[in-house]
Amino acid sequence: MEETTYETYARGRMYFDLGDPIGAARILAPLADAEPRSRSILELLGRAYFHSAQLRKAEDTFRRLVELDPCDSWAHIALARALERQNREDEAAPYRRLHAVMSGGSLD
Repeated sequence: MEETTYETYARGRMYFDLGDPIGAARILAPLADAEPRSRSILELLGRAYFHSAQLRKAEDTFRRLVELDPCDSWAHIALARALERQNREDEAAPYRRLHAVMSGGSLD
């Protein structure tokens, strides 16, 4: 019997929670391709990429989140942090500022 989207997501979440972000990303990447507008899948996939130092993939995933919902302050700070870890502070600054404005002034 084939897994449902939710079951696959839950399995990816389990891998992530158990400290295996690479395993989580392997599970979640095909799911994100099948469900390209699912913010919960993209968020967990981006976190898995970020925590496994796949920073370019994390950046791309967080950019998709920002495109889907430009008012998502978490997506802005996640994108800023992915850019900063790649030593691209100038590119990260606008996303960090947008996060600060949306979240009440905090730059973190």
